[in-house]
Amino acid sequence: MRSRTVPFLVSVTLALTMAAATQVQAAESGPVPQVTPAPQDIRRSGPDIVVGSQVEVVATAATDPAALSLLDSVLRQQGVRSVNVRANASGSTPLTIHLGPADRPDIASALGRTLVPQHPEGSAIAVTSRHGSLVGTVALGGTDPAGQYYAVQTLRQLFVGSPYRRHIAGVTISDYPAMPLRGTIEGFYGSPWTHQERLDQLAFYGDVKANTYIYAPKDDPYHRDRWRDPYPQAKLAELDQLVDVAASHHVRFTYAISPGTSICYSSQSDRAALTRKLQAMYDLGVRAFSIPLDDISYTRWNCTADQTTYGSPGRAAAARAQVSLLNDVQRNFLATHPGSYPLQMVPTEYGDLTDTAYKQVIRTTLDPAVLVMWTGTDVIPPSITVAQARSASQLFGRNVFVWDNYPVNDYAQAAGRLLLAPYDHREAGLSDHLAGIVANPMNQAAASKVAIFTMADFMWNDRAYNRDVSWTQAAKYLSAANPDALLLFFDLNHLAPTFGPQPWQPQAPALRALVDSFWAGDPRLRAYVQRMTQAPTAIRASVSDKAFLSDASNWLDATELWAGAMNSGLNTLDAIAAGDRAAAAQARRRMDTQASAAGKIRSVPGENRVEGVVQIGDGVIDVFLDRVRAKHDEFSGQIPLTNLSQGKQATQISDYAPEYTAARSVDGNLSDFSTTSGAEVQPWWQVDLGAVANIETIRVYNRVDCCAERVRNYYVLASPTPFPATLSQALTTPGVVSHLETAQAERPTTINLPASARYVRVWLTTSTPQELNMAEVQVFGRSGDT
Repeated sequence: MRSRTVPFLVSVTLALTMAAATQVQAAESGPVPQVTPAPQDIRRSGPDIVVGSQVEVVATAATDPAALSLLDSVLRQQGVRSVNVRANASGSTPLTIHLGPADRPDIASALGRTLVPQHPEGSAIAVTSRHGSLVGTVALGGTDPAGQYYAVQTLRQLFVGSPYRRHIAGVTISDYPAMPLRGTIEGFYGSPWTHQERLDQLAFYGDVKANTYIYAPKDDPYHRDRWRDPYPQAKLAELDQLVDVAASHHVRFTYAISPGTSICYSSQSDRAALTRKLQAMYDLGVRAFSIPLDDISYTRWNCTADQTTYGSPGRAAAARAQVSLLNDVQRNFLATHPGSYPLQMVPTEYGDLTDTAYKQVIRTTLDPAVLVMWTGTDVIPPSITVAQARSASQLFGRNVFVWDNYPVNDYAQAAGRLLLAPYDHREAGLSDHLAGIVANPMNQAAASKVAIFTMADFMWNDRAYNRDVSWTQAAKYLSAANPDALLLFFDLNHLAPTFGPQPWQPQAPALRALVDSFWAGDPRLRAYVQRMTQAPTAIRASVSDKAFLSDASNWLDATELWAGAMNSGLNTLDAIAAGDRAAAAQARRRMDTQASAAGKIRSVPGENRVEGVVQIGDGVIDVFLDRVRAKHDEFSGQIPLTNLSQGKQATQISDYAPEYTAARSVDGNLSDFSTTSGAEVQPWWQVDLGAVANIETIRVYNRVDCCAERVRNYYVLASPTPFPATLSQALTTPGVVSHLETAQAERPTTINLPASARYVRVWLTTSTPQELNMAEVQVFGRSGDT
C-alpha cells in the first residue's frame, strides 16, 4: 500500500495553485454532483452517461484489487446486474470503464486532455459520452494503487438520476490529497472500541479517503501499562485481521506502543522487550509504528540507571533519554525492516508553542525522519492557524503531524455529550506546513463518523473546505433519505468544549438563532420544534447504520423529551396569550414533567471514562424553558423564580487552596469548583443569600473532574438564621429545613426544598475526614416574596 510515483504518458503537472474544487453547471446535464472530499479540480465535460444493466470493466494485472472489488460493489449497488471484467475492451456493452494506472495506454487514451496529477494517491477521471448519452467510456486512472481506489470512491458519488434510470455525470476530475497523512488515532481514555467497531471504522475511512489509523487506546493494557508483555493469541488474531482489512481499504494501520510510564531508557532489556513487541507487529504485516510519550512525567526517572546515564530529571534530560530510544528504533529497527515507514512519536510537550530545553534537544538531535505529533496550542485548541503550525514546525525542526483532540469526549467537560459539530476553526493552508492530521475520536465509534467525515474533507483539500457543505454531506452519508432530521440532531449536539469555560464551538446555533428571533416576534420556532419532536423517529427509520443508532440512542430519547418540553412551553405561552389560566397551568406542568424526565437520561455506563446526564441543546433549551416559567409565574401573579445564590457571599469550613475557594461554586461557571481541605469530618459549604427569601429548589452540580470523589451522602439545609456549629445541632434547630441526599450529586442534582431562608448549606455526613467539592450550587427562589 506504500505510495509510489508512476511515470505518465500524459506528463502534465497540475498547477500548484489548483486548490479549490470547481463545481461547474452545464445546461444540458444539470449541476456537477457534490463530491466529498472536495476534489482539487472537477468540471463538466459533457452529457451524463446512461447506466444500463451491463457494464464492461477493463482491468489488468496492474489494476489494484481493492479498487476493482470496490468498483464491482458500487456498480451492483447502482443496479448493474452484469459486470464483465476483461483485459481489453470488446465494445460489447454501452458502458466501458477502464480502471488501473493512469499511464496504461487505454486509460491514457480515454483520459484524453484530462490532467493527471504527479502526486502520490492522485487520480484522473474522464466520463465521455458518445451517441448522445447512450454509449460512453469512464476512465479511472491512478498514480498508484491508492489513487485507483480513490478514483472509484469518487465515481461512487457521480451517479445521478432516479433509482430506475441512473446516470454517471459527464465530468473530468484531477485530484490528489493536500496532506500526506489523514485519519484517526484511537488515543482516548476509557472503554476502547470493540473489534467490530474498528472493522467498521476502517471501511468508513476508505469511503472518505482517509489513509491512516493509529492504534493507541489508552486503556489497552498491552499498549501502555503492560507494554513489555506479548499479546495473547486471540488479541494477535484480531490485530492481524485489522491489518489486512485496513490494507484492503488503503488505510495504513499504525501500531502505537506507549512505554513512557515505566520504561528504563538506558536498559538494554527494556529496549529488547520493545523490539520484540514491534517485531511481533511487523510479522503481522504492520509497517507503520508510533511511540507516544505523552501524559508522562519528566520530573522523575523510572530507574536509577537513567539518572546516571542522562542526568537529573528535567526537560533536557528527559528529551535526551527519549531521543536515544527513538533514534535507536528508527535507525536500528525500522531502517532494517523493508517497507517500514518513518517512526512517529508524541512528545511529552505536545500542546504549546513555548521553546524549552526539551524541544531544543528534540529539534537538534532527533533523527530527521521521525514524525513529531502536536495537538495545537493546547490539548484542545480553539483554533489552529497557519502561523501556529509554522511556529510548531520550527520548534520541532520538521513539519509537525497534528493530533487533533476532536471529537474525543473522554474528559469531564464533555461528560454526557456527543460531539457532532463539523470541523472548524482550522485555517486553510495548513497543508503547506503539516505532515498530516489525525482526529482523536469519541468512545462512541459510529457517532464519531460525523466529525471524522468533515475532518477527512478538510485534510484532503483544506483550501476548498466548507464546513456547512461538508456537514450536510455527512448527514447524507448516514441518511440519503432524511439528512435534514440528522442535521437538526447534529445542531442539538454542536457544542465542542475545551478544558476551560469557553467552548470552541457553541451549542445549538440554529436553534439558538430561532429562539432569539422568537422572542422578537418570529413565529418559525413552532415549526422547528415540531421537526425536533419528529426527528428521533425519522432518524431511526432512515439511518441504516445500526451502530450509529445505538451510539445515539440515549441522545435521541432525550431529544424527544426536550422537544416535547419546548412544545409544551410554547403551548403555555399560547394559553397565557389567550388568558386561559387552566390551560397555561396544565401545559406548564406537562413541560416540567417532560424536562424532568429528559434530565434523568444518562450516558451509557462504562462507555466513557466520565459519565453524566445526557446533554441536548443545553444553554438554549433550558434557558428557553426558564423564561417560559418566569412568564407563567408572572401571569399567575407570582414573582418569577431566579437563581438567588449566584455572586452571593459563600464560605466553607476550610480551603484546599486559594484557587478553590467557596466562591467558585456561585460564580456561574460550571468548569471550576470549590474544595475544602479534606482534613475535617463532616465538612460544609454555604451561601448567604443576603436576605430571607422563599426557596423552592436547589441544584447541586458535581465538580468537573473525571477522578474526583463524588459528593454523596449529604444534607442540604436552609435556615433564616446562621447555622450552629455541628450538623446534629442544625438538624434539631427550629426553622431549619433539611433534605438528606444519599445518591451522588449529578450535574445537576435537583432538590425540592421549600423554605423561607437566608442561608443554604451543603453538609457531608461522613465519619472520616473528606473533601467537599462542587462546581456550582444554584438556589432558586422568589427574593421579593417572603
